[in-house]
This record gives sequence, C-alpha cells and structure tokens, in this order.
Amino acid sequence: MIATETIGALATRLDNAQTYVADTPSLADTHTLDIEDAYAIQAALLARRAARGEGSTGVKLGFTSRAKMAQMGVSEIIVGRLTDAMCVADGGEVELARFIHPKVEPEVAFWLAQDVDTDAPDTDIAACVDAVAPALEIIDSRYRDFRFTYEDVVADNTSAAGYVIGAWRPVQDVSALPVRLHGGSREILGSTAAILDGPSNALCALLDMARRRGIPLRAGDVVLAGAATEAIPLTPGVTTCEITGLGRVSVRSV
Repeated sequence: MIATETIGALATRLDNAQTYVADTPSLADTHTLDIEDAYAIQAALLARRAARGEGSTGVKLGFTSRAKMAQMGVSEIIVGRLTDAMCVADGGEVELARFIHPKVEPEVAFWLAQDVDTDAPDTDIAACVDAVAPALEIIDSRYRDFRFTYEDVVADNTSAAGYVIGAWRPVQDVSALPVRLHGGSREILGSTAAILDGPSNALCALLDMARRRGIPLRAGDVVLAGAATEAIPLTPGVTTCEITGLGRVSVRSV
C-alpha cells in the first residue's frame, strides 16, 4: 500500500480538480495503485469534503453492468459516496459550469428506513428498504480525456457528481422495467434488468461490499443501484428518465 502522505496528496489533487473544474491526468501515470489504495484515497477525498460541511446522504454503485465489468476486466461492483452537495431537486436546475465533462445515467434509487447491520451474517438488506424511486445520476470523471484505470475511478469517488430523485413509491418489483432516457437530441431505451440482472441483486452486492470495506449503511440513506443504460452527455435543457410503473424524474441543465 502506498504511503499515507501520498494518499492525502492524491486525494487533494482530485478534490482540487472538482473544486476548480480542471481535469487531471490519470493517477496511474505517476503512481502504482491497488484497490486498497484507491478506496483509501476515496475516503480521504470524502473526509476533505466533510470537513467543509458536506453531509453524507448515501451510497452509489458502479460497474453494475455485466458488459462494463467485462470491459474493465473486473468481477465486482464499486461503491462511492453521496453527499448533500450533490443532491438536485426533481425538476430543478443544475449549472453545467460546475462540471468538467458531465454525463447522466438513469438509475433506480432505494431508501433505507433502518440501519443495516453489516456484521450480522443473516442480514436481509432488502428488508431495510421501504421506498423506491426513479433517479438520474450525474457523473463527471475528473480525469483528462476520460483516460483512467479501474483504481482511478474508485479513487475519484466513482465519478459521482450529482443526483436527482423522483417521487418515492412503496417497495415493488423493479427487476425488469422498461427505461427511457432523453436528453438533448439523444434518446436511449433500456431496462432495469441491466442493473446486475435486477436492482435487488445490486443491493445484495452492496451489502457484501459494505462488509468488506467498512461502509456504514444508515437509516435515511439513498442507494443508487447503478445505471440502467449507457450514459449520455449532460447538455443544456431538460433531461428526463422514465421508468415504466415507477415514474419520471428530470433535471434542467443551464
């Protein structure tokens, strides 16, 4: 594992990239990182934001697409953190100037009604969920030219930049619902089945990762289960996500 001071320096580099909206080269250009280093950098990055007053609001999952896993040569999901500074109201506005090269994805969001006991071997994480909603996630890799490694993505808090949650609904089967993402001149159709063959599988994968990475899952947390389609560029105007049977969510970019 790399030195503690190096972890802090790389976290500062990523934090500055977001703060000053200026991309940075891949960390792998100058450092050899393993996945433990990457999560340590992510934790240091989030600690800097927390020190500025950002509050934790939940977690997000990445690489929940089997195709994306194969493309990156990995076999497990990755986990990033959500904060209140990332939250945008449904139908609200977001300024594009705060991002480097943003994209947007359609997601399924879960609401945790109680703390998840990650130490208990028989924990049923699905039983801790009492609401589900359509969502949009804004991703914004801080790396120059979108050139990055698996470890780079984890260190960069899995490219998390913003999220929008639609109306919460009682828990229902969301395993294979049609999805429509529309933004600018792009329209993409997909299915929630693209999320690990069903978003409930993503919850189980999250529980495993939370146990191994010491990630707390608390009552009131939002869980973004992963992208149901490929991401599209976030451009000026309204971007909408419609999930049949679950609802609609939108954001206006200015």
